[in-house]
Amino acid sequence: MKSKKTNTCDHSCLMCRYVLQDWLGQIDLHRKNIRVKKGEQFITEGEAVRGIYFVQSGLVKVHRNLGDKETIVRFAKKGDIVGHRGVSSEQSVYPISATTLDVTQLCFVELPFFLSTLRINPELSYRLMLFFADELHLSEQKMANLAQLSVKNRLAWSLLLLHRVFGEGIDNEYIGIDLSKKDLAAYVGTTYETVYRTLAELVDSGAITVDKKKIFIKNKSFLDSLAAEKYGE
Repeated sequence: MKSKKTNTCDHSCLMCRYVLQDWLGQIDLHRKNIRVKKGEQFITEGEAVRGIYFVQSGLVKVHRNLGDKETIVRFAKKGDIVGHRGVSSEQSVYPISATTLDVTQLCFVELPFFLSTLRINPELSYRLMLFFADELHLSEQKMANLAQLSVKNRLAWSLLLLHRVFGEGIDNEYIGIDLSKKDLAAYVGTTYETVYRTLAELVDSGAITVDKKKIFIKNKSFLDSLAAEKYGE
């Protein structure tokens, strides 16, 4: 993983957007820009916390191992923060791993500087608190879905969430993120074979179309009804 100090930064990440204007110079002094190849893991679950990353371009999957099975917690795009789950008063290791899904440009700051930034910039601390609250809500929803929804319903819910975060295109149908069936299965909480079969069922129903790794939403109301449907209903 290559690392170098550079002046090229558009200050579009969560940290730069909400700090005091005078603090941007301190960030430029302390940050490191890192270019990471596709498929490279730059955070490993269980390793000592070094600092916080912000995605400048590219795409990252945040994942963890449950036994011998990988579970994808979230995806991070341009402007997003990665590694914040290692910020804790009780632990000094990352509870997650992070791997690039594309060639990715990262901005890295060491943990002591990031904590100092939070103390000095109350708006950033406030925004980060809201971000943590949103993440907690989504994590709890995903856990509830595992117990309450079938794989087909969970897949519908997950596709809608990905479309909400990444949706783009002329008709806003394209989900905006090209995922392998393996990664999509790890995000939904099922097997490759099951997600492959269930995607085919959604294609046959007219809810989506699939072009290699690209997924397009064709019937959002149908997916909404599936996402809201519980076992036994």
